[in-house]
Amino acid sequence: MIQQTKPRLFLAPMEGLGAIEFRKMLAAIGGFDECCTEFIRIPTNPHLPSLLREYNPQATAPIPQAAQLMGVNPKDLAEAAALLAEKGAHRVELNCGCPSNTVTGKGAGSSLLDTPDTLYEILYQMVQKCPVPVTAKIRIGVENDRNFHKNIRLVEDAGCSMLTLHARTRADGYSHPARWEYILEAKKQLKIPVCGNGDITSAEAALDMLEKTGCDHLMIGRQAAKDPFIFLKIQSALEKKSFYPDPSLFYQALDLFFEHIFRRPSPIGPIKQLGSFLLANHPVLKKRFLTHPYSTSIEAKQHLYLSLGSYFEPLTASA
Repeated sequence: MIQQTKPRLFLAPMEGLGAIEFRKMLAAIGGFDECCTEFIRIPTNPHLPSLLREYNPQATAPIPQAAQLMGVNPKDLAEAAALLAEKGAHRVELNCGCPSNTVTGKGAGSSLLDTPDTLYEILYQMVQKCPVPVTAKIRIGVENDRNFHKNIRLVEDAGCSMLTLHARTRADGYSHPARWEYILEAKKQLKIPVCGNGDITSAEAALDMLEKTGCDHLMIGRQAAKDPFIFLKIQSALEKKSFYPDPSLFYQALDLFFEHIFRRPSPIGPIKQLGSFLLANHPVLKKRFLTHPYSTSIEAKQHLYLSLGSYFEPLTASA
């Protein structure tokens, strides 16, 4: 299949890893059209103004930041979507894909894929109440694809503006190879745009997904932590241009990450998490970085910078 228009590139919302400091870092490097918050959990009897207080659509400027909601109550989620629009959100998304037991145990996230009627009611009420586009990010299913066709159709029937499909089941987690044939099937069945997600590990893989599935847009999550230049590489590949990563741009963005992460009371955990991805191609350096007994977060920062000395070799090789 041939892509007819240039796809939009999305940074996936990722709980924990995709925190605001990480999104700011990647926005400083650029190459993608839009990012999204981690899911905002809407519990029972929520005080919505408090839950939504920290959302800022301009936090990653010049790249816009959409908002993602997670929950099970249609009325509360619809009201939350409307409030986010008032705060400047240009798009509000429902999380229907998170595989975490703490989320699915309460019927939210990917568990909604086993309750299509509830999923439809949530999306329908969000669309009716929210004045900006509402979208859904789903997986193929929970244990299997039993409700796959019903779920993708109800996303469209509810009035959503886009479906993002992470081409794995909840049971697959993140390790099973993504099943792109389901993205192709969604594209065949739906009139709304379909955004493909899963195993886009390089510019070549991005072009491959576009060709094999015909999807309209692409979303990338964990690979953007391993290779923050992935979006710029894809943009270059789409334009049939060569790309070479700019070390100065990378380190400027990394400095921005540390500027913001140091405002946290305990930044060492997020620093180690980012380092584990950036050093993924260097297992010895990665292990040494993660197991070092840091006494301060400044020491962790210095150790990461030293460990990144060989960082650009694999990036240049795959450019």
